[in-house]
Amino acid sequence: MTMSKIIRTYHIPSGRHLMTLKDKVCIVTGSATGVGAAAAIRLAERGAHVVVNYTKSEREAQETKAQCEAKGAQAILARGDVSSDEACRAIVQAAADKWGRVDVLVNNAGSTKFAAHNDLDALTADDFLWIYKVNVVGAYQMIRACAPHMKKTGKGSVVNVSSIAGITGIGSSVAYAASKGALNTMTKSLARALGPEIRINAVCPGFVGTRWFSDRFDEKAFQNMVTEQERITPLKRAGTAEDIATAIVFFAGEGSDHITGETLLTDAGLHLGFAPSSLR
Repeated sequence: MTMSKIIRTYHIPSGRHLMTLKDKVCIVTGSATGVGAAAAIRLAERGAHVVVNYTKSEREAQETKAQCEAKGAQAILARGDVSSDEACRAIVQAAADKWGRVDVLVNNAGSTKFAAHNDLDALTADDFLWIYKVNVVGAYQMIRACAPHMKKTGKGSVVNVSSIAGITGIGSSVAYAASKGALNTMTKSLARALGPEIRINAVCPGFVGTRWFSDRFDEKAFQNMVTEQERITPLKRAGTAEDIATAIVFFAGEGSDHITGETLLTDAGLHLGFAPSSLR
């Protein structure tokens, strides 16, 4: 008996066709500095229009906006604290008023309180509630505000900036780790609920050499942390904001059309071994 062969022809798009973010409207919360700023600039490089969100750092937000515009993108500022549902809706409305659509949401805004995990008196109920309100409820409110616009276009992408803390239980505090665990779970829940029009994924950074740490520690302590990362991680490197921005852009739309509900650990392999409890 002759076995018939099924031959499938696959079309592999050229690199220029992978630039799927041109003229897309992207909101990046907490994008005045650090990972958020790097993500906003990287999205602008890909031709996206960007909403730069901030709460207090107006000068830095203006600088991020200027860098986005220097890449040839359109950009606007939107001040607002994501813990407020009213502010979330206003941020999204600013994008809709300017461009008439929302295609990508990067939930980067976050908060913590540094506290040793074995010091059970270091955190109060209010600490937990505030961190959860920003890191989880804020992300949820932003997704809820964006959802109607994304469903209208039929192809939206949400990228939640989580942490390996939500996977491994390490991090700046127990409350922070718990909030990121909740964010990871919410990523899966909403990816299931909002498909097929909206994809939702999360990136989980380890240590990233940004103001998150440098504002907390003096220069010597901060440099020691960088050196330690270079020593203990399998890839022998400390993370940068640009490293995380690359992963964010991937989930935003460049090559990830077949992925939703995923949590991507981007930490130079830190999660594979022991990590100091002070890490993000």
